[in-house]
Amino acid sequence: MNNSPALPIALVIDDEPQIQRLLRVTLEANGYRVFDTSTGSDGIAQAAQRRPDVVLLDLGLPDLEGLEVLKRLREWSRVPVIILSVRDREDDKVAALDAGADDYVTKPFNSAELLARLRAVLRHAQPQGADAIFRSGGLEVDLSARVVRKRGQEIKLTPIEYSLLRLFVTHVGKVLTHRQLLTEIWGPKAVEQTHYLRVHIAHLREKLEANPAQPEHFITEPGVGYRLIEKT
Repeated sequence: MNNSPALPIALVIDDEPQIQRLLRVTLEANGYRVFDTSTGSDGIAQAAQRRPDVVLLDLGLPDLEGLEVLKRLREWSRVPVIILSVRDREDDKVAALDAGADDYVTKPFNSAELLARLRAVLRHAQPQGADAIFRSGGLEVDLSARVVRKRGQEIKLTPIEYSLLRLFVTHVGKVLTHRQLLTEIWGPKAVEQTHYLRVHIAHLREKLEANPAQPEHFITEPGVGYRLIEKT
């Protein structure tokens, strides 16, 4: 009897044959089962049929806009979705992330970086215990005890700083847009108040980064938002 774990399933929704071939070769060589399709409507059907562990979605599809595919998926599924697109404008990235994408990778992409992004979204998708402790470099966050340590020393955070940190930890590796962060922490009326974020992110970096001027944990995605990086 074979008790080895099933390979994670990746669904590629992209109408470029070269990209499909590249992703199939890259992903299968790294332990994924790969299914692909060239249209958004078939992609939605395959997502329902295959129940993939992750979806790689292009924005420019022949039948449906990728953003529409994403919105339809989010009506019934929380499957991690990584956007792969030649569109590199900030508003395209923000729109996709606000619509529920877990990450956004611009074509042409580096295969090693894409694989790292895949690992990150799959880790985030795994159920976490209530007593989970996040560790990254010298940073440690115990969510159940609400204790934050930097190199073993407990760090005191304000309620807003801790709320921001908790949001980052529960979405580690994922880009959180300005709108998402402001809505979650300050409510929907604060979506234009990006200076709130700049001030509190600066405070988190001062307290938790080894060198706030060169942050290794709280990374700025210019024009889009911020990402918490998990370091070994």
